[in-house]
Amino acid sequence: MRSLTEEQIRASFVNGSADELRLLTVPHDFPLVEWDHQDFYAWRDPRTRGRGYLVTEVDGEPRGIVLRASEGSSQARAAMCNLCHTMQPADQVSLFSARKAGRAGEHGDSIGTYICADLSCHENVRLAAPLAPNEVRASVDMRIDGTRRRTEAFVGRVLETAGSRT
Repeated sequence: MRSLTEEQIRASFVNGSADELRLLTVPHDFPLVEWDHQDFYAWRDPRTRGRGYLVTEVDGEPRGIVLRASEGSSQARAAMCNLCHTMQPADQVSLFSARKAGRAGEHGDSIGTYICADLSCHENVRLAAPLAPNEVRASVDMRIDGTRRRTEAFVGRVLETAGSRT
């Protein structure tokens, strides 16, 4: 991923209201991000409970989405993140929703998916952790590519409005 400034990050959001973007807080370690090693950039807002942000490149341009984590808890013992395909204890995976961009989002349309609760998918695919039962470990490069593709596809679904992209 190419290097981004805080201003570029703020300008990349396609589904955030003016108030949400005004309240956006970048992580304190933002100046230390090694962009060459990022497939996408995601973080939980330290000041706003339940809010997260994800920025990735779509068609060569940075596109960011505002995420909301559900507040419910799962009765499951384990869950899989739909971005990094990592099995985790259920309390470490949350249902995140994102308001769609454009008119669809203005009318309340949103989509959701299960994502690592701390939005650490980027790091999780690089860990050489022990396998969970029935988990097949692909090569790290394949896991990184798959996570990037699934992340771009999720952001692409947020961008879809009435059959066209915004």
